Amino acid sequence: MSTPDFNLLVTLDVLLAEGSVARAAQRLRLSPSAMSRALARLRETTGDPLLVRAGRGLVPTPRALELREQVSQLVQDAEAVLRPAQTLDLIHLVRTFTLRTSEGFVESFGPALLARVAEQAPGVRLRFVHKPDKDSTPLRDGSVDLETGVVDSNASPEVLTQALFRDRFIGVVRSDHPLSQGKITLARYAAGKHIYVSRRGRDRGQIDDALESLELTRDIVTIVSGFSTALALVRSTDLIASVPERHTSGLRDGLYSFALPVELPVFSVAMLWHPRLDADLAHRWLRGCLREVCAQ
Repeated sequence: MSTPDFNLLVTLDVLLAEGSVARAAQRLRLSPSAMSRALARLRETTGDPLLVRAGRGLVPTPRALELREQVSQLVQDAEAVLRPAQTLDLIHLVRTFTLRTSEGFVESFGPALLARVAEQAPGVRLRFVHKPDKDSTPLRDGSVDLETGVVDSNASPEVLTQALFRDRFIGVVRSDHPLSQGKITLARYAAGKHIYVSRRGRDRGQIDDALESLELTRDIVTIVSGFSTALALVRSTDLIASVPERHTSGLRDGLYSFALPVELPVFSVAMLWHPRLDADLAHRWLRGCLREVCAQ
């Protein structure tokens, strides 16, 4: 039995990632004809055409789709084995990390994180991008290095997570709002006019479910997509916002906050990352910085 050519794994990984012989050739610094010959060898080795023409481009076969994740992981593992051991030189580290999180998280924890990073690794830049959903594709494809959010049962099993802190929902009104005086009962809370924060287009949430179980409803007069927007509206209206306490700690100055008169479960905010970055020394350092900032 002949020994397989393991160089073909790298070629296959790039071909499946690019979906183009020309782009794969450019990435591997080969001529198009050399890449075509490599594809022919791959087809012979696997017994499958792998990439077939569709119009002016190439599309992967079912076998190619089946191999894509496995081949990518094999190549990454091989690169990790062959990579020399190294220590992390933070002073001379030059790198940009992309963090996918909410605006409220950046406003509450971003300043301290930026200060810590600047002090320890002045050549590191943080790029914050908005998190509109819980899709883990950006972590998987490498366009995002680190993410924060509430982890639920639908989280991708391939993503690694670590809790940063526990949080709870509280109510917030302007400083001279009627609810800033006296005991806040269920009836007073439900009778007010409310802002509902929804990033998924829903018009009710767990607070409404809890109130309904007590045969109460609240009047939601506006729906916004972020907690910072809700708090901005609270400052100049009679509206009531219900927001995460720690998540919005840097946004509630000058506002009146109170414990909700309805019981809701506390929840954990975590950071998420892809396993391929788990052993990366610079990424480990960044995760440590974020843990320390959130623990303060």
